[in-house]
Amino acid sequence: MFVMQKSPLKAVLLSAVVPGLGQIYNESYWKVPVILGLGYYFVSVWVDNNNLYWKYARLYSKNQIEDYKRVREFYRDQRDQFAVYIGLTYILTLVDAYVDAQLFDFNVLPDPVTLSPQLQISVKF
Repeated sequence: MFVMQKSPLKAVLLSAVVPGLGQIYNESYWKVPVILGLGYYFVSVWVDNNNLYWKYARLYSKNQIEDYKRVREFYRDQRDQFAVYIGLTYILTLVDAYVDAQLFDFNVLPDPVTLSPQLQISVKF
């Protein structure tokens, strides 16, 4: 009877709590800096755009100059776009942890005797 070494549910839950933790659980260590790097970049750009949005929102409320309004709306759109990127990165991290745990036991090494690829299928009735 086949028993999976890694639990996909546990991998997803770990990644949900701390992005990258599911990848550590699945022993895919190289993915953690990629996930954290993308997360840091997207969050820092979101913060910058949010700060600039509020700066131009204050300037527009004081002066009512149309250029300030246009720039304010640009930074609002950029901020919202990066919020979507953050959400997508988070969801893809969960999906990656799940798939990686499901495929953890998948073996693609050739047969050591014949050096030919092998396919093992077991069917139980």
